[in-house]
Amino acid sequence: METTYDTRFVEARSAWGAVLSMALCVFVLIASEFMPVSLLSPIAADLGIAAGRAGQAISISGAFAVVTSLLVAGLTRRIDRRLVVTGFTALLIVSGLAVTFAPNYALLMVGRALLGVAIGGFWSMSTAIVMRLVRQDMVPKGLAMLNAGNAIAATIAAPLGSFLGAYVGWRGAFFLVVPLGLLALIWQWISLPELPPRRRKRPGNPLALLGRLPVAIGMASIMMLFMGQFALFTYLRPFLESVTRLDIAALSAILLAMGLAGVAGTWCIGRLLRTRLFSVLVVIPLVMAALAVALIAFGALPASTALLLVAWGFFGTAAPVGWGTWLSRTLPDDAEAGGGLQVAVIQLAITGGAAIGGMLFDTVGWRGAFTFGAVLLCGSALTAFAASHLARRSLP
Repeated sequence: METTYDTRFVEARSAWGAVLSMALCVFVLIASEFMPVSLLSPIAADLGIAAGRAGQAISISGAFAVVTSLLVAGLTRRIDRRLVVTGFTALLIVSGLAVTFAPNYALLMVGRALLGVAIGGFWSMSTAIVMRLVRQDMVPKGLAMLNAGNAIAATIAAPLGSFLGAYVGWRGAFFLVVPLGLLALIWQWISLPELPPRRRKRPGNPLALLGRLPVAIGMASIMMLFMGQFALFTYLRPFLESVTRLDIAALSAILLAMGLAGVAGTWCIGRLLRTRLFSVLVVIPLVMAALAVALIAFGALPASTALLLVAWGFFGTAAPVGWGTWLSRTLPDDAEAGGGLQVAVIQLAITGGAAIGGMLFDTVGWRGAFTFGAVLLCGSALTAFAASHLARRSLP
């Protein structure tokens, strides 16, 4: 079987510098994706549109991320991966400029669509590139670095956007993406080695991978994990305001603590994944399901809720690291196509979980949304266990 990393870069500081440059890009991508959450009102007022139309600036990036993640491996199969990744980073910069200087709604949406292409393409390639930069037993650490950028961005994007929007306007807030993206681009160009595409008889087809039973079961577990997680997480603010009855300062403090716990979780999980991958994949959704049930029981108590949500951040943010490691071991020679499929599944799961959770939140109440999330998380644990059993059977 072909080596899954480039041995001349193993243990080299430049390899970890390259991983860190990609982590910075992940930070900028995720911050850009979620920044509109706290800026919809000024965007709508400035462009003369309804808040609902402004909200489509968030959904369009997700839609383009799904499409790109499924197509990128085939469309770029003959291009050096270094050029592909830096190209997506350059597209991130173009997106930031387009949104910053958008004179109307149409150009705003074009800029957000370009961001979706950058998100889908970059995330799809990330696992495969980390596998080629560091040796196999260091892949979980590399993926943890990427996900730390994700966790930090998800934590500060909304409050940072709100803060900057108050002082420099929504356009100034989005312009912050440009210098950070440029820094990531320069760092990647300096630190990433040439990564020529690997020769294949045919390009990998992400959807065709679902014909493999281990992949199909794993993707089903990923789908339920993220649907369950975002059915609850998306509606934390109204839950904390109406049930726990926290003011804005306390609410912001809890969300920040969740984010910091998530960063810690991504680092702690790296060591366990080397020897206990499937145990981690089963335990994480089970713990999150238990936390969801505990929130239903003790959600009115501020201290208990705070502790439960910190634990939620620790385990929930670490989960993608585990599934990225699973992908690197399950599809070592199809990591790019597998990464595209995984990104598409995650984006669809986030959208579906938020939509169904919102419907339940409005019709049944917050307990319905949280219960739905807990059930899905239990389903994720069961399918992860099935994937573990299948993997053990395939061992010689």
